[in-house]
Amino acid sequence: MKNRQNSTEINPDYGTLYIVATPIGNLGDITQRALDTFATVDLIAAEDTRHSGLLLSHYGIKKPFFALHDHNEQQKTVVLVEKLAKGENIALISDAGTPLISDPGFHLVRHCRQAGVKVVPVPGACAAVTALCASGIASDRFCFEGFLPAKTKSRCDKLTELESEPRTLIFYESTHRILGTLADMKQVFGEERYVVMAREITKTWETIYGDQLGNLIEWLNEDSNRIKGEIVLVVEGKQQNLEEAFSSQAIKLLELLCQDLPLKKAAAIVAETFGYKKNALYQYGLDHFD
Repeated sequence: MKNRQNSTEINPDYGTLYIVATPIGNLGDITQRALDTFATVDLIAAEDTRHSGLLLSHYGIKKPFFALHDHNEQQKTVVLVEKLAKGENIALISDAGTPLISDPGFHLVRHCRQAGVKVVPVPGACAAVTALCASGIASDRFCFEGFLPAKTKSRCDKLTELESEPRTLIFYESTHRILGTLADMKQVFGEERYVVMAREITKTWETIYGDQLGNLIEWLNEDSNRIKGEIVLVVEGKQQNLEEAFSSQAIKLLELLCQDLPLKKAAAIVAETFGYKKNALYQYGLDHFD
């Protein structure tokens, strides 16, 4: 197992790094706590200072900005940690939504924790979770995969790794790559896999549309406007056929045990005997036994 450095004890003389979520579209989604944080910090580290300047100007907030993006984060982290060590308080924001979720900030947060700087999350909007909530696809267990590779070969390789994943999958995608990505998903997952495409969430042209991959691609091709904007894909996990998952011997034993034992206990015994997952056997029993 890879060793990880434990977080250093917080130094009370240092400033605080606030990880502040901002709206993903509708400016009314800002939290009061986020506004209060912006009002008290000394500096705001932003992915795009021009974009964030317009956002904060809307709320009447004027603070010094510090550019922190994918291309300079590792170098600029040292500068920001030095400022925090001098007692300055800093808010980290991204262009929209929650920082670090497919956005810069990981290196800064890790170095702050190692240096004894207090890190405080200020939660708010997140496109991935917002899309999932409205998708109608299972939300109890899911995998966030961010952006897939840009090139078809690498993208298909990644999708192949995920083809048998039973949990719901969440991806971010852009306008100019969405059709290629869906075509690759159709090739790897099959045209019947159910997908919900949420675009422009919380904005004027918000659209949340779900269908099997083959039908979804046809629907998008009918109108080029349907692929415009910021896109989240929520993909149903691989549906397992429980009858094919278990041997006939395991099913027979489960059936026999259920004549004298509660299903939960019988499933536990069969799972231990054959090396299957107890919950899957229990679900099979619920679906097939009276």
